[in-house]
Amino acid sequence: MNDTSPTDPNVAQRQAADPNTSVWVSASAGSGKTKVLTDRVLTLLLNGTLPHRILCLTFTKAAAAEMSNRVRRELAYWTVDSDAGLADRLTRLLGRSPDVAMLTAARQLFARVLDAPGGLKIQTIHSFCESLLARFPLESGVTPQTQVMDERRAAELMRTARDAVLVAARGIPVLAEALSEVTSHIQEEQFTHLMGAIARDRGRFSELLSHASGLAGAEQMVFAKIGAPSDLTIDDVIGAACRDAELDLDGLRKAAKALLEGTGKTDKSSGQALADWLAASQAQRIATFDAYLDVYLRKADRLPRSRLATKSVLNAMPEADDILRDEAERLLQCCETIRDIVTARSTSALLRLGAAMLHEYDVAKSSEMRLDYDDLIYRARNLLASEDMTPWVLFKLDGGLDHILIDESQDTNREQWEIVRALAEEFFSGEGAREDMTRTIFSVGDNKQSIFSFQRADPSIGEGMRAHFAARADAAGQTWRSIQLDTSFRSTEAVLAVVDAVFEGTDARSGVVPADTQLRHNVHRTGAEGRVELWPLAEPAEAEEVTPWAPPLARQRTDDPESRLAGVIAKQIKAWIGRETLAATGQPVCAGDIMILVRRRRRIVDRLVRALKEIGVPVAGVDRLVLTEQLAVMDLMALANFLLLPDDDLTLATVLKGPLIGFDDEDLFALSYDRGAHSLWRRLIVASAEDPRMAAARNWLAALLARADFIPPYELLADILTRPSVTDKSGRQSMIARLGLEAEDPLDEFLNLALSYEQTAVPSLQGFLHWVGAEDTEVKRDLEQSDRDEVRVMTVHGAKGLQAPIVILADTISAPGGGTGGRPVIYWADGIPLWAPRRAMEAAVARTAREAAMQAETEEYKRLLYVAMTRAEDRLYICGARRSSEPAPNCWYNLVLAGLKRIGEPHEFDFSHITPDAWIGDGYAMATHHPDVPDSSKTSDAVLSESVKLLEWAHQAAPEEPTPPQPLAPTRASTQEPSVRSPIDVSGTNRFRRGLLVHRLLELLPTAAPDQRGEICRKFLAHPLHKLVDDDIKALTIEVMNVLEHPEFEVIFGADSRAEVALTGNVSFGGDIETVSGQVDRLVVTDEEVFVVDYKTMRPIPPAADQVPQIYLRQMAIYRMLLSAVWPERKFCAALLWTEGPILMPICDGLLDRHTPAS
Repeated sequence: MNDTSPTDPNVAQRQAADPNTSVWVSASAGSGKTKVLTDRVLTLLLNGTLPHRILCLTFTKAAAAEMSNRVRRELAYWTVDSDAGLADRLTRLLGRSPDVAMLTAARQLFARVLDAPGGLKIQTIHSFCESLLARFPLESGVTPQTQVMDERRAAELMRTARDAVLVAARGIPVLAEALSEVTSHIQEEQFTHLMGAIARDRGRFSELLSHASGLAGAEQMVFAKIGAPSDLTIDDVIGAACRDAELDLDGLRKAAKALLEGTGKTDKSSGQALADWLAASQAQRIATFDAYLDVYLRKADRLPRSRLATKSVLNAMPEADDILRDEAERLLQCCETIRDIVTARSTSALLRLGAAMLHEYDVAKSSEMRLDYDDLIYRARNLLASEDMTPWVLFKLDGGLDHILIDESQDTNREQWEIVRALAEEFFSGEGAREDMTRTIFSVGDNKQSIFSFQRADPSIGEGMRAHFAARADAAGQTWRSIQLDTSFRSTEAVLAVVDAVFEGTDARSGVVPADTQLRHNVHRTGAEGRVELWPLAEPAEAEEVTPWAPPLARQRTDDPESRLAGVIAKQIKAWIGRETLAATGQPVCAGDIMILVRRRRRIVDRLVRALKEIGVPVAGVDRLVLTEQLAVMDLMALANFLLLPDDDLTLATVLKGPLIGFDDEDLFALSYDRGAHSLWRRLIVASAEDPRMAAARNWLAALLARADFIPPYELLADILTRPSVTDKSGRQSMIARLGLEAEDPLDEFLNLALSYEQTAVPSLQGFLHWVGAEDTEVKRDLEQSDRDEVRVMTVHGAKGLQAPIVILADTISAPGGGTGGRPVIYWADGIPLWAPRRAMEAAVARTAREAAMQAETEEYKRLLYVAMTRAEDRLYICGARRSSEPAPNCWYNLVLAGLKRIGEPHEFDFSHITPDAWIGDGYAMATHHPDVPDSSKTSDAVLSESVKLLEWAHQAAPEEPTPPQPLAPTRASTQEPSVRSPIDVSGTNRFRRGLLVHRLLELLPTAAPDQRGEICRKFLAHPLHKLVDDDIKALTIEVMNVLEHPEFEVIFGADSRAEVALTGNVSFGGDIETVSGQVDRLVVTDEEVFVVDYKTMRPIPPAADQVPQIYLRQMAIYRMLLSAVWPERKFCAALLWTEGPILMPICDGLLDRHTPAS
C-alpha cells in the first residue's frame, strides 16, 4: 500500500491512471480531476479491458456527458492522427513511448467502443441502479416495464397520500390519536413542513420501518433510544414529583421562611410561592406545578437559575442554598423525564402518520408502475445485499465488470457506497480476484468540496470506505495507492494564496482541513496575473424623512444595501467589459468571463439581474427558475385560462396586452370603456366588425377556442408557439421579440411539462393548468453549456464543477443556517428519527443530535466558501451588504477578512466615481501585479474615463437654454384656459362623447368623396361601441353634414384642406423674440387666402365672437402672425369650431388685432 504522492503533478496523474492499481485520489479544486478520470478510462482501454467491463459512476448527468465526450473525442483523434502525433499523445498519457503494437491497438479503440454492447458505462449512480433493476426485475421485486418518475410527480403522489391519511384519520382511532398528538404542538403551516420533511427523508423512514419489522418495532426503538418508558405519562411524572415522600419538607419549609424574611426583591415572592405550594394538597400541587418550577428553573429553557436566594437569606440561613439547589436538581431531572416523554411520544405519533403516508404513497406508485429516485438506490442496494439473490446477481455482473470508477466520492451517501461496496467486494478475494488480470476500484473526490449534505452526503463515510478497500487490497496482496493532487491548473497564485490564508485560521479550517494538516495549493500558473479584493460592506443608507400622511403620489426610491451593492457590481462589470484585457487569453473581458456567486437565491439575486439588465449588460439570469413565475409562461397560462373561460375580462385583457396580440393601453381602453354589462370578449367581437386589428385578434382567439376542447395541451401550446399570431410572427418569435432570448428556456420547459402531464393523466387543458398551479416547478438551467456571452448569476451549489476568469462573491454576510434544503426539523441519531415540537421539550438525546447536525451544517458552510473561492481563475472579488445588525463572526466575509489580514494589503475603495449611490471604505487586496491590471479603485479614474469620469464641463456653470429650446414642445398658454363643462348635460346625454365624435368626424370625413360622407358618417355613429340610438345618430349626422356642406366654408373641408398642421416660429412679444410651437386643427391655403380653423371641445360656447375667451383669441392672433410671415400677400381668415354645437364662429380681423402680442 502506498500513501505518498509525487510532487510532479503529471507523474501523480499518471500514477492515478495506472490500470493495474486501485487508487484513491484526493483532488483539490482545479487539479485536473476530470482529466484523471478520462486518462484512467483511456489507459484501461489501452491495457486491453473491454469497454463494457468498465463502470464509471458520476454525480450528475452533465458530468457523465462531459467525460463520455472527452473519451470519445480523444479516441477519435487517435484514429485519424498521424503516427508522430499519436505517439506524442500516448507518450504524454503513459509517460513512455508506445511501440508499434500499441499504436495499432490505439487506432482500433474508437471502433471497439462504438461496437461494444451498451457502449462505455459512464453514468450516474441512479442510471446504473435503474439499469440494474431493469436487468433483474424479478430478483428485485420490481414489475417489468416499471418507469422512474420525476420529482414533481413524486411530490404529487406524496401530497395525495398525505391528504388520504388526514381523511382516514377521521375513522381510524390510532391515526386520529397520532394526528391529535402532533397538531397539539404545532400550527397548520408547520404541519405541512413537517410532513414535507418525512417526504424528503422517505427512504430513511422506509428503511427504519423495514429494519424494525414494522411500525411497532420502530416506535419501540424510538422509546429505547430516548430512554423513556413507553407506559409512563407526563401526569405520572408530575404526580410523583409532588408527593411528600419525594420532598425535603422540613428543609424546604425552613428555606421558605428564610426567603420570606429576606430583603431581596425576589426573595419574598419566591418564599411565598414555595410556602403556598408546600401547604397545598396533592391536587393543588399538580395544578400549580409550573409555577413551582419557576422558583427554581428558568421559564424559557427550564435550566436552574443562577441565584436562588440573595445574600441576606444566605447570611441568615447558610444551608438554604444547598436545600434549594438540591430541589432544583430534583426538578431538573423531573423536567428531563418530561422532555423524554414529550419527544418520544411526539416522534412516535409522527412515525405513525409517516408510516401511513408512506404506505399510501407506495400503493400509488405500484398502481402507476413507478419508482422514485430513492427507490432506485434502496432497491438496488437490497438486491445486492440479499443473501438469496446476491450470489446470482454478482455472478451475472462479474462477467461484465472488472473496473469501477467513482467520481465526486465526497458527495456519495451511505446507501450509494453500500452498492459500490457490494459490487467491488469480490475484486479482492476468492475467484473474483482473477489471475489473468487485476480488477481495480478507483475513486476521486475532495472532502473540502463536500457540500451536498441535504442529499445525505457525508465525507466521513467516504473515508471509511477508503480504509475498507485499502485493507481489502492489502490483504489480497494487490497494489493500493492514495494520491493527493494539490496542484491547481485553474487559479492564479493570488487566488490560491488567499484561499490558503483563509483556511489557515482556526475558525475557518474546521470541517475543511484536518487539524493536523496545513492547506497548501501548488500553483501551476506561476507568474500569471491575478487579483483578490475584499470590498467594504455596503451599509444601509440614511432613509429620507417622509412627511406624515403625505399622499403616495411619487414612487419611493429603493435604497436598501442589496440594491446599492447590485448597482455597484453592475457598473463595475460594465466598466470591465471591452475595456480590460485578460492576460491569460489576451482578449478583452467579455460578459461570459464573469460569474456572480451567491449562497442562496435571496433578493440580492433579483437585484443583481435587474441592475445588469438596466445598464445593458448581457446576463443569463439565475441558474434555477420557478417556471410559473416567468413572464413568457405567465402569458401562455393567461391565454389558456381565457380559452377555458372567455368571459373572464381580466384574463382577456392580459392576453390582449401580451406579446401574442400586442394591444397597447389605448387599444384596451377603447375596447373596455363604457361597455356596460357586456364582457370584454363580447365587446371585441362587436368591435371586430369595424376595426381590422380587432378583427385579427378576435379571429385568432376564436380559432383557438374552437380547438381548445379537442386537442391535448401540448399540441395546443405547440401550435400557439409555432403558428403565426396576430403580430404575423410565430408565437415564439413574438414572445422573444417582447421578452428577449431569456424567454426561450421557460417556453421549452413549459412544453416539456405539458408532455410530462399527458404521460400521467388524461390530457385536458383544465387539468393541465390545475396540475401546473398545484406546485412550483423549478427548472435547472444549464448555464455551463450556454454559448451566449452573458454574465452568469448562480448559487455555489449550481457552480460546482464550473469556473470563470472573474468571480464575484456577492452574498457573504448570511450566517450558517437554512441551507439549500432548509434547516431540518427532524434529527437523526443512529438511524432513528427524533422530533421535539419545541426546544423546551427536547430530550437530551435529541438535543445532542440537533447540536451535531448544526455543527455539521457549520462545517459545510465553510466548505461551501472553499468551493466558491476556487471557482475563480484570475480574479476574485468578495463583497456584501450589511443591514442593521452586525455580520456573524464566522460569516464568509469575516473569514476572508481574517485571511487577507495575514497576507493582503489594506486598501481604500472609492466607488463614488462609478455611481452616486456608491460608498467609500477600507478593504483589502492581494495581487500578482501586472501593468495592465488595474484594481477596482483605480478603475474609477482610468478605465471609466470614457463613460463615467466627470469631464471638465461638469464643473462649469450650465449655459443658458437655447432658443428655440431643444427639443421643441407645444407652447404653453400665458393665461388660464376656461374650465371644461360637465361631460353629462341635463338630459343625460354624454356631451363629452358627443363632442369627441364630432371632432373625430370633422377630421375623417373631409378625406372622403362628398357624396359618400353622409353614409360613412352614419355607419361610424351606428357602431355599437358608441352606444347611440337612432335619433342621436340622425341628429349628429345632420349637424356634422351641415358644417361640412356649408357654402361659406366648403373650402375648409375640401380635398385641399389639411388636418393637424404643426406650426413653429419666432414671434415678437413687446420687443422680446420668443419661439412658439402649436398645432392647427384645420388649414386651407389658396391663391388668395389662408384659412385656419381650431376645434374647441367640452368648452362653453360664447354667444358672440367678441365674448370668446382671450386665450383663444390670442392663440388665433399668434397663428396669424406665423402664417402671415409665410404668406404675407394673402388674406388671413380664422374661425373657431365649437364641436358641441356644432357651431362655426368666424373671428374678424379687429378682434385679432386687439389680441396680437406685439400690440
